[in-house]
Amino acid sequence: MILYIGNKNYSSWSMRPWVMLRQAGIAFDEVMLRFDAFSADSRFKQRLGPISPAGKVPVLVDGDLAVWDTLAIAEYVAEKFPQAALWPASAHARARARSICAEMHAGFEHLRSACPMNIEASLASTGALVWRDKPGVRADVARLVEMWGELLAGHGGPMLFGDFTIADAFFAPVCMRLSTYALPLPAPIAAYVQRVHALAGVQAWVDGALAEKDFIDFEEPYRLRP
Repeated sequence: MILYIGNKNYSSWSMRPWVMLRQAGIAFDEVMLRFDAFSADSRFKQRLGPISPAGKVPVLVDGDLAVWDTLAIAEYVAEKFPQAALWPASAHARARARSICAEMHAGFEHLRSACPMNIEASLASTGALVWRDKPGVRADVARLVEMWGELLAGHGGPMLFGDFTIADAFFAPVCMRLSTYALPLPAPIAAYVQRVHALAGVQAWVDGALAEKDFIDFEEPYRLRP
């Protein structure tokens, strides 16, 4: 299998299936397509076009099959490798895990817009302004605190459903954002964020992001230089 991704420092959607595969010990090859631009004539789009009609990363290629969209990739891998137990064991918990993954997939637009993922940066001052001026961000974080707090209490941790699942992979980029922008969190939620950071798959992604040293100005409207 080949997973096509964008820059590890910036591509939150790419991070999700990469961490899922790596944390589960599933072998795959990685191809990184640099975010040079997203116009039709950009090198990024030209390289990706023959692989995926959607023209976005991530894309998982397995033989002659291309699977795009993070949630579709997660479902495909979970079916192909049932022994990896990527969804929770009980039907009730699986339904809940799928629900929160879909919520992440379609929601939290205020947090995603105001706090784009940037793993190598430390943007506490930007985060303080966002927290002060963006009620939508505060509402998104409040929803995360409610969701994660309930799941961690119900399943006993350390991850949202006890052991690592796709749900933790889906929220890993959110944890990166919360750390980069130093947004305020209750102690139990901050501890979960740190546990996600400590996952081997997440650490490997972060190491790759830090090694890129690739400043892309249109991904960083709040900084003039690295």
